[in-house]
Amino acid sequence: MSSQYSHEEDELTDIDVLIDSGKSAQLVVYNDDVNTFDWVIQCFMEILQHSFEQAEQLSLLVHFKGKAIVKTATFEELRPKKDALIDRGLSAVIEELVP
Repeated sequence: MSSQYSHEEDELTDIDVLIDSGKSAQLVVYNDDVNTFDWVIQCFMEILQHSFEQAEQLSLLVHFKGKAIVKTATFEELRPKKDALIDRGLSAVIEELVP
């Protein structure tokens, strides 16, 4: 049980480092069997301000590759976008940008 707590503590520390440093991060959306292409495209356009063409291409990447990086920015900029995507039923996470 204590090792699980330690792991959670490490994750929180990693998030704190991303927040404090202003480092770039990436918003990743994962495929699912629930959301339609139209819904995902609409979410990308409304939340991420992508054009229709960009949202459509990203939704195809998510579908065929299983996931796609849909936005790159600082953690602070991505967090509300991730939360909004999750609120609409999409699977999204923020990952540290790997150079």
